Amino acid sequence: MKKQAFNPYLPSWEYIPDGEPYVFNGRVYVYGSHDFYNGYVFCMGDYVCWSAPVDDLGNWRYEGVIYKKTQDPENSDGTMCLYAPDVTVGPDGRYYLFYVLDKLPVVSVAVCDTPAGKYEFLGYVHYPDGTRLGEKETDEPQFDPGVITEKDQTYLYTGFCGIGDKSRSGAMVTILDKDMLTVKTAPKIIVPGSEYSKDTPYEGHAFFEAPSIRKRGDTYYFIYSSEVMHELCYATSKEPTGGFKYGGVIVSNCDLHIDTYKPADMPTAYGANNHGSMVQIGDDWYIFYHRHTNGTWYSRQGCAERLTFGEDGSIFQAEITSCGLNGGPLVGEGYYPAYLACNLFTNEPSIYVDERFPKIMQDGRDGDEDPAYLGAIVDSTTVGFKYFDMKNIHQISIDVRGYIKGSFEVKTAWDGKVLAQIPVEYTNVWKHYSTPVDMPDGEQALYFTFKGEGKGSLKGFYLEH
Repeated sequence: MKKQAFNPYLPSWEYIPDGEPYVFNGRVYVYGSHDFYNGYVFCMGDYVCWSAPVDDLGNWRYEGVIYKKTQDPENSDGTMCLYAPDVTVGPDGRYYLFYVLDKLPVVSVAVCDTPAGKYEFLGYVHYPDGTRLGEKETDEPQFDPGVITEKDQTYLYTGFCGIGDKSRSGAMVTILDKDMLTVKTAPKIIVPGSEYSKDTPYEGHAFFEAPSIRKRGDTYYFIYSSEVMHELCYATSKEPTGGFKYGGVIVSNCDLHIDTYKPADMPTAYGANNHGSMVQIGDDWYIFYHRHTNGTWYSRQGCAERLTFGEDGSIFQAEITSCGLNGGPLVGEGYYPAYLACNLFTNEPSIYVDERFPKIMQDGRDGDEDPAYLGAIVDSTTVGFKYFDMKNIHQISIDVRGYIKGSFEVKTAWDGKVLAQIPVEYTNVWKHYSTPVDMPDGEQALYFTFKGEGKGSLKGFYLEH
């Protein structure tokens, strides 16, 4: 039996942001950095990998640790973190892992014979004279490598451009020789950073970090995180080394710019930085990105949405959902955990995640396989799930915990008609509450809005006939 696919697509206790997805031998592999629950900085863990069959995207398999941070000779004491990686298949058919350590301006490379085996350190990207890329006097520091290999050449995309830093020009592309380490053509700027984007199509959405590259047909898609951080944008070209034209926003992890179910300037989730890329799985293309949990920037989880393209190759911005890789609505009955919420906000609007606001969280410590839930729910908190194929639902139930008293309104739109109210009361253990409801049939969103006092948690809900 195939499993439904959700957002986040990995277990609720796993934190793999910066996802770079690829299809190898009938499976989707996702490479990313590794956050911890309750982490105090980004990317505290070793690289791990997860994969799923292309025809069963709800059935993810843990492939284990593929590379330890102490394997890099510059980090034998483990004091530096492994930042966002990327993988490419080299001319020799082996798999090459490109990454940077958090305090160094150079790109490291590891190699493996299989997509998710034990990668071994290979070396540092360097010029023919041995100088490491990023350490030459005229070099800008290297960051967030994205790679694509065509024939005997690998194109390496890097860069980080903080607002106000005129020493960082934009995203760079460097051509590597077939040994995957030697610079064949020096770095070239292809997309401007914020300090150099004025009066260009990139202004307001200039390059910040997270360069990634994909090819669809004869078009190269350069994907990156913009200066506002919560969005992934793209630019296109017919050549991998230049001529990129700004295309627009692919996804925002707070759903800004989407105006189909709310005003375009209204955030309906707490966002922050973003990083990801797109991949074709079967006949469909998906964008992988990440969301933030636990009220911090440092515990991020991978999500994905199906993409729609225009005839000219343009990408329509993807709406964030709970069903992501499912390719369609979820079954409109049964139990669903609350951590699948794609919308979470109060009447105090905010784009960026903050410990003051409702949050996705879990009991226990990082690595404990305890299911996540929604915490810090207060008056006016709205929780949204999209989408379900509702059929003949006449009762809805929720599991709630905490010192909270009031009621949860049940709706099919964040500002829609109240279909039912579920009264709740103070409790220090999970308590089950039910109420009758006449849920409209068909594809529907589901929203709960709490009205009352105190602060509590929502574990999950039940759709019942």
